[in-house]
Amino acid sequence: MWSKHKTYLISILIALGIGGLSTFFIRNNLFLYHILNKPVFAPPKALYPIVWTILYILMGISSARIYLQKSAHSFEVMDTLLNYALQLILNFFWPILFFNMHTFLFAFIWLVVLWCFIIKMIFRFSRLDTTAAYLQIPYFLWVTFAGYLNFMIYLLN
Repeated sequence: MWSKHKTYLISILIALGIGGLSTFFIRNNLFLYHILNKPVFAPPKALYPIVWTILYILMGISSARIYLQKSAHSFEVMDTLLNYALQLILNFFWPILFFNMHTFLFAFIWLVVLWCFIIKMIFRFSRLDTTAAYLQIPYFLWVTFAGYLNFMIYLLN
């Protein structure tokens, strides 16, 4: 039983660690959010860490559920987790592109690529564990909303 819990804990810590590291790298440029012209539906800055923490926890739970399928579907699990890792890497770099480099259009294009990888990840997860796939729907919706915000910030600035 501890092995299963350990898998969940490690998976959640990996996702939170990637998000935390990305935030660490942009910490000196978060002021940018206050000075940008933003669309009407832009949420307050305080909401972002709450939402992202929840999303990273859901990512960790989902990836653990997939990992725990490895004995029955070892190749498919590893291939699916590779796709998960790739989208996590794309996710890691988006804030750096947006906040540190101020490349709003390129960050939007990067986000569209991330969005495609999320769709692929959800599809791949669904073949192994439908719950793991459903847990990614909030992430998909948030990144869709982030795409809207990113594009509008590009247009308004």
